[in-house]
Amino acid sequence: MNYQETINWMFAQLPMYQRQGKTAFKKDLTNILALSKHLNFPEKKFNSVHIAGTNGKGSTSHMIASVLQEAGYKVGLYTSPHLKDFRERIRINGKPIYKKDVIQFIDKNRLFLEKQKVSFFEMTVGMALDYFAEQEVDFAVIEVGLGGRLDSTNIITPQVSVITNIGFDHTQFLGETLEEIAYEKAGIIKFEVPVVIGEKNNKTTPVFVKTANKKKANIYFAEELILDNYKTDLLGNYQKMNVKTAVQTLLILQQNGFYIKEENIVKGLENIVKNTELKGRWQILQFNPKVICDTAHNKEGLSIVMDQLQKENYKNLHIVLGVVDDKDLNTILPLFPKNAIYYFCKPNIPRGLDENTLMREAKKYNLSGDSYNSTNEAFNASLSNAENEDLIFIGGSTFVVAELPL
Repeated sequence: MNYQETINWMFAQLPMYQRQGKTAFKKDLTNILALSKHLNFPEKKFNSVHIAGTNGKGSTSHMIASVLQEAGYKVGLYTSPHLKDFRERIRINGKPIYKKDVIQFIDKNRLFLEKQKVSFFEMTVGMALDYFAEQEVDFAVIEVGLGGRLDSTNIITPQVSVITNIGFDHTQFLGETLEEIAYEKAGIIKFEVPVVIGEKNNKTTPVFVKTANKKKANIYFAEELILDNYKTDLLGNYQKMNVKTAVQTLLILQQNGFYIKEENIVKGLENIVKNTELKGRWQILQFNPKVICDTAHNKEGLSIVMDQLQKENYKNLHIVLGVVDDKDLNTILPLFPKNAIYYFCKPNIPRGLDENTLMREAKKYNLSGDSYNSTNEAFNASLSNAENEDLIFIGGSTFVVAELPL
């Protein structure tokens, strides 16, 4: 198989959560444990940092990876989902895994993967861990796919566990209350491994403290960290909390004997995009008219993004909006400004919400505009209508942003 045929085969093995939704979710570590054994336990061959959370885990992962690179370490970075190309999920020092390595992994292990009925996400995790071990990385920064306790990444024993925050997302899998969701995320806390919690919450903090005490893990709350005003090339206001979480994690690594200087932290935070090629976080695509995209897609993330959007200067506001069909519209649509022109679209995935359905629901919240068959059609319409002094925002889903010319 060539690269595209290999990727198509991977996508086809079992439903992929990002595309299909609930039917793809598997609450079981049996397959990934079997795959790890088959691959000779690659996760035990490098240091790691494990990152979970409702929002900010991707940005925090990239921050930590960037600083570790500046400190001279060879750094693997595993994140999901990808925006443009599958290989974005697996990087070493910012460079995506080579196509030939993706092909070779599947060719070499295909019989096992088929016999074990390994899912797309499970084989992706196995591929990342195997690649990092083979390439002899010093560190791997591993982002949880969904939840924590039963996520396929949860076979690693990291140097530090990180939980950025807790919000209401994926409740059909993780629980209906913040406490239930926190319990699932707290599942990444390991015996005597320090854990960093990004944000305090009176409902979730007791869950984290109880789990940390049970595991004899020192717990740190990044929110309490008093920092110098570190600069970062990520422009979203929400990155301030992620910076604290990342720096607290790096300080623990530093205390535990890893060579990380203050100048590495400063330079790493200033060069996240350059070092890791992170995209889609309050990313400015052009000026005149100014075009901004952001992957925020739940109540907590969108509320911060909408607040920042309202502080922008513009003559007219245009919003290209698309969401997935399991999104609770009653929690996110009230966050959007009523004084904007909307361009409703459907992300090009099976679980994308029909654009006309979204438009009808949005009208209940006095959000008005037209519907379009695709993200690109909606975006092009906004560009045609916008004046130079206007602002265009594109978001609502990672999959909407993924269709843009980033």
